[in-house]
Amino acid sequence: MWLFVFASLLPCLLAYEVDFKKLDGLAKAKVEWSGASADPLLPPQVKAFVTQDIPLYHNLVMKHIPGADPELVLLSHYYEELDRIPLSDMTRSEINELLGSLGFYKKATPEEEVPEEFRFSPAKDSPFKEPPESQPPPTPSAETETPPKEADQEKPHSDL
Repeated sequence: MWLFVFASLLPCLLAYEVDFKKLDGLAKAKVEWSGASADPLLPPQVKAFVTQDIPLYHNLVMKHIPGADPELVLLSHYYEELDRIPLSDMTRSEINELLGSLGFYKKATPEEEVPEEFRFSPAKDSPFKEPPESQPPPTPSAETETPPKEADQEKPHSDL
């Protein structure tokens, strides 16, 4: 019987496994937490990650939510929630490894500039496609312009 109980608890003891198929379109993240520094149940390593490591990550922000356990919320470019990962049972190094495996860029200091190639990380590029610089933006041609409607044309005033 104890073997059965242990086997049922085993998945809870293993680290969070990321489903990369579910994360298509990952662009940014936020850590939601109450920020209660006196929380006796929260490991000091998670507190250290929240206070010291979050400012180093590009496209990762902290959001204070009263009463919330710390969670990493993975978002698309359009702020659609892709996944939630509880952080309470993870060590600081495990959280940093997770963010690295997801493609988040970590700066050496909070003030450091993000290199251009990592500007959209963890996303591969921007969903907001810009026209190529070598081609001018399209201009409407005379054939595609619609003639003004009669209601739009000025009518002579007959009240004077």
